[in-house]
Amino acid sequence: MYSAHFTAETSSNGVRERDFTVGEVPGVLWSPASGSDGAPLVLMGHSGGLHKRAPGILARAHHYVTSYGFTVAAIDAPGHGDRPRNAEDAQWVAALLQARAAGEPIGPIIADFNSSLAERAVPEWQATLDALQALSEIGTEAPIGYGGMTLGTATGLLLTAIEPRITAAAFGGVFVYEALIEAAGRITIPIELLLPWDDEEIDRQSGLALFDAFASKEKTLHAHPGRHNQVPRFEIDNSARFFLRHLGRTVTSPA
Repeated sequence: MYSAHFTAETSSNGVRERDFTVGEVPGVLWSPASGSDGAPLVLMGHSGGLHKRAPGILARAHHYVTSYGFTVAAIDAPGHGDRPRNAEDAQWVAALLQARAAGEPIGPIIADFNSSLAERAVPEWQATLDALQALSEIGTEAPIGYGGMTLGTATGLLLTAIEPRITAAAFGGVFVYEALIEAAGRITIPIELLLPWDDEEIDRQSGLALFDAFASKEKTLHAHPGRHNQVPRFEIDNSARFFLRHLGRTVTSPA
């Protein structure tokens, strides 16, 4: 079993930020500078082509920490951020760029690429969760949520379908393929799904089919204008309030 090895730490504006590694997987842990014992832990999966400190991850992490007292963790997906890309992943990226430049459909390529990445990332997230729960400030009793977009959703669906420690999840903007529909059918916890209504690359109907496939008794669909990389800022707080309802804990009243 791996443990979390902390490599760097900074603190500003009420947020304590620590770099860590679990095995060869790098991550970041954000928590209230005033202390976070027993606070809910929200795992955040980044989008394809991005990394653990992508602007969207940072914005959510800081908002969740300062407004709600959550602890937030993110790791680099295989071949992303500080992790080297293998030859097969490089071929997928080249095929994706070529198809996009030629105006050809990219959905099938991304679905295959995301499928491979997500399957590799799931055990890494489980090892990370094991390591974080071994920290006294988190422990095994802290409620756990998961949030992600695109690749983060593909990974999160597969992870949440088999991981009973996750008790609420927020997803969105994903290229849907059969394995994700199947995973959604095994998810019964409360979920929130963001659906970019005007996405030119992700079919709207597939998002609706994914929402319908969730076996959760409590599920909410948030449709908004724009593409999957144009999530309205107010949705950041909507997702935070979703986790607050299902995970608990707040330190300051949001404005």
